[in-house]
Amino acid sequence: MEAQELVLPEPVWRARAEAHARAVDELTRARLERRRRGLRHPVEDFLFEYYGHRPGQLARWHPGPGVALLGAAEREGWSGYTYDGRAARVDLATLLARRGGAVRFVVDLLEATLSRPGRYGCFGLHEWAMVYRADEASLRHTGWPLRLGREGTDRVVETSRISCSHFDAYRFFTPEAAPRNTLRPTREGQLALEQPGCLHAGMDLYKWCFKLAPLVPSDLTLRAFRLAREIRELDMRAAPYDLRELGYEPVRVETPEGRAAYVREQRAFTARTNRLRRELLDVLRPVLATAPVGAAEGA
Repeated sequence: MEAQELVLPEPVWRARAEAHARAVDELTRARLERRRRGLRHPVEDFLFEYYGHRPGQLARWHPGPGVALLGAAEREGWSGYTYDGRAARVDLATLLARRGGAVRFVVDLLEATLSRPGRYGCFGLHEWAMVYRADEASLRHTGWPLRLGREGTDRVVETSRISCSHFDAYRFFTPEAAPRNTLRPTREGQLALEQPGCLHAGMDLYKWCFKLAPLVPSDLTLRAFRLAREIRELDMRAAPYDLRELGYEPVRVETPEGRAAYVREQRAFTARTNRLRRELLDVLRPVLATAPVGAAEGA
């Protein structure tokens, strides 16, 4: 039996869209102001610069599949929508024909990640491996000092077990640091290695949400964005940079106490990201079930 379509009157859905836009404005106003002033923030700018999703794009509200928006004639020109003269709705058939492979990949990745226990022995040392034996000009966050200095930072890498499982972190390791990693993550091997204890895998939930818009409801995307911001804070508090001037107290992962503190926060994020993974699967699995044979094959 097909799920019944939810029909939203124009005042209802426009109020939701406006509330979403206001929430995004509050979260991104500082970013836009920094850009106007030519300033950069090593923590808060990451989600925009690395993922390339602009505040204006995040502010656009999508209800997700199975919802009809009365009086939304302007969405006739929006990518991924159809308009019948009365209501606009997500155009599942067209989207699956174009993006079915991507939806299948994300579903497979989320399921694979959920099938594994979290790994908690990395201690956020990927950020240290990104600066190992690097000269000043090649540091990713120039202008921010290393807490332990150049020699102290390198010593932490040399005396630690580096065990990064995420390709998009590993690929930024310096050439001297890459061979020290116990794993060799690749893009092709992502399904085999992704695990829920990884901070970057948690932040990537935001990426999968916005990349699959308008299939993913914007309230889920916004919650993924908020969670990714929190994760990024831990990521950089555990990094070798001294960001106390910005109000970030370091997690000193070069010490046993700091590593224990990092793991506690890491485990808490694992529980939260796994809940979000399940929510995203609850959206995407029914979408795949409507796909014609062959439409959801490949990435």
